[in-house]
Amino acid sequence: MTIDTKLPFDQGYVRELSKELGEPGWLLDLRLQALEKVEGLPMPKPDKTKIDKWNFTQFTNHVVKSEPYQSLEELPEAVKALIDEDANLNLYIQRDNTAAYSTQSEELKAQGVIFTDIHTAAREHSDLLQKYFMKDAVKVDEHRLTALHAALVNGGAFVYVPKNVEVDVPLHAIYVHENPETTLFNHVIVVAEDNSTVTFVENYISIAENVNGAVFNIISEVIAGTNAKVTYGAVDSLAKGVTTYVNRRGVVGRDSKLEWALGLMNDGDTISENITHLVGDGSLGDTKTVVVGRGEQKQNFTTSVIHHGKHSEGYILKHGVMKDSASSVFNGIGKIEHGASKSNAEQESRVLMLSEKARGDANPILLIDEDDVTAGHAASVGRVDPLQLYYLMSRGIPKVEAERLVIHGFLAPVVNELPIEGVKKQLIEVIERKVK
Repeated sequence: MTIDTKLPFDQGYVRELSKELGEPGWLLDLRLQALEKVEGLPMPKPDKTKIDKWNFTQFTNHVVKSEPYQSLEELPEAVKALIDEDANLNLYIQRDNTAAYSTQSEELKAQGVIFTDIHTAAREHSDLLQKYFMKDAVKVDEHRLTALHAALVNGGAFVYVPKNVEVDVPLHAIYVHENPETTLFNHVIVVAEDNSTVTFVENYISIAENVNGAVFNIISEVIAGTNAKVTYGAVDSLAKGVTTYVNRRGVVGRDSKLEWALGLMNDGDTISENITHLVGDGSLGDTKTVVVGRGEQKQNFTTSVIHHGKHSEGYILKHGVMKDSASSVFNGIGKIEHGASKSNAEQESRVLMLSEKARGDANPILLIDEDDVTAGHAASVGRVDPLQLYYLMSRGIPKVEAERLVIHGFLAPVVNELPIEGVKKQLIEVIERKVK
């Protein structure tokens, strides 16, 4: 029996929500049109993972209002640990569905950089937001979960970097899941105009206890103009009782770069899509993903780099560790479209299984519609190398510590790419907790 898909909210609710948020007419229209489409659209169909009984639509509270933080001293200790001093001046913190803390340096404001919550962006930068909101990277009617997201967006962030502006400090967003009844439809947009650079890092962190049946639907859109560079780092660390759909997409222009460094550490069932469109000639997409699964959780991670432009380069590196009875599917897709000559698509997916009942499935896929290209893939699924353990233990290192060192070495290619030290430290701590 499948989960009931009848929505708990109607057009009247959406109208009142939009009015309360002070949204422009175009966004209300988009919400209402999306709501009409939800039940008529199919669910996404992640390869080799059945999600027909997962709950993505049934929840009681759509918006949980929390108090803002008056200062960083009020933050929970787990959240404080994520913040570097360098990031203090460019920081957005969301508490459940409330924009709870925000600060931006005067220097970046003077350069025209926008870094704010998605609702403020809708009110104060309406035309700019409309230009990018679910236009190029993610479409409203792709499937039921994208339409549902468009109808019920209740949080998120907006980053805009004008032409010729180089942001040399990371912009950091933290989404704190504090109330166990929180439902999150978070929408994040990062735009880097021509010849600009920006590093954006986000954390999803659960500090709520006794979470049961929470629904999180997360979409990120990244637009990189000509000769722009975007580095996007994320660590997702949501509680066991959260069912998560997360969709991070990028559109990359001529001679531009989009680099993803993703630590996917949720303890609940998760579907993740990460798709990069290399639209411009000479564009580059580099995706590094690290995953740890434990307990009985089920996860599906699809990473795609699609080449449209000539001389484009796409790289996928995914390392996962599975323990207990956890199961994960890693789909890597490198697609070179007709006309994308001289392009290069490379990918590598590797999974370590620490328990007899743990399962990992790595599926590298190359779809090539052009002759004059380079492409390659590698995949492996196995257990900790006994020779590595023997080498370490022969030097006096206990077996448990030796296994720990092997695991950290296995995951290091992604961990080391995260650009904020506090976030990198958090990811290491989450890995420690999940694999011990």
